[in-house]
Amino acid sequence: MSTDTHPRITVGYLATQSGDDGVALAVALAESTGAAVDLVCVVRSEEPDGTPGRAAYQDMLVARAQEWLAQGAKLVPDTVGVELHAPVAESFTEGLIDFASATGAEMIVVGGTRDGLFGRHTLGSISSELVHCSPLPVALAPRGYSDRADVPLASITVAVPTTTRGDNPLPFALSLAEKAQLSIRLVSLVSLDDGPLADSETSAQTRARHVAAATAILDEARDGADTAQEIESVVAEGDTLDEAMEMLRWTEGDIVAVGSARLGPPSRAFLGSTAARILRGTTAPIIVVPKSGG
Repeated sequence: MSTDTHPRITVGYLATQSGDDGVALAVALAESTGAAVDLVCVVRSEEPDGTPGRAAYQDMLVARAQEWLAQGAKLVPDTVGVELHAPVAESFTEGLIDFASATGAEMIVVGGTRDGLFGRHTLGSISSELVHCSPLPVALAPRGYSDRADVPLASITVAVPTTTRGDNPLPFALSLAEKAQLSIRLVSLVSLDDGPLADSETSAQTRARHVAAATAILDEARDGADTAQEIESVVAEGDTLDEAMEMLRWTEGDIVAVGSARLGPPSRAFLGSTAARILRGTTAPIIVVPKSGG
């Protein structure tokens, strides 16, 4: 493993457009934080079964993976340290997590699928598995993100839970913002999806109550944030969560941090229903932060 003292980012790479999108996001993060990049193409292990040429076939797969990695490395500028790896494992996801954990990576980065809307997120099999089991933060690049390769990260939007029960990605986001010198936008989404109306309330009264509660939570989060970075707070509201998301505006330099589901396992990422709708509604890269341990 590398002896480089820089923080490290693991990128799950395949020679596809989505693979290039993941590299572009990793480069943007690395340039902002001073991290080095490990491009990793996991080769599925072939169990010996006595078939002639089985081992040679796996060697061929490793050689092909190394060729793909060399192609991906061309997308990394000279200002970012990069190393190439083609480990063998039973699954791509397992191999990626094992590699990232062994090298002390700060996060895992992957692209989406090729069949999603341009500029939007669509989870494939690998990214879906990662955001439901990774012990490390998982950064997802939207389709076509490689076209923004020359746009530096400028701000991070943090989806702050509207109740104290939610797992909060704010500590991770504050740390990243400090390293990358990003401005911070704290966001709470308020809609009638949040819960049933009280017997004596109209929908407008319920929304007003939820907005007041969300505003108080954001104020508390902003006041308690130990950072010199600029912090903006926004309550986005609508009848539905999708309508609330439509109130938010995105720039090419944005990135989003969301927490894991409250009922998910500790110390693991677990994309909840609200975070999944945020993912579908944003054009920015998104980082799914594992639930805190306990």
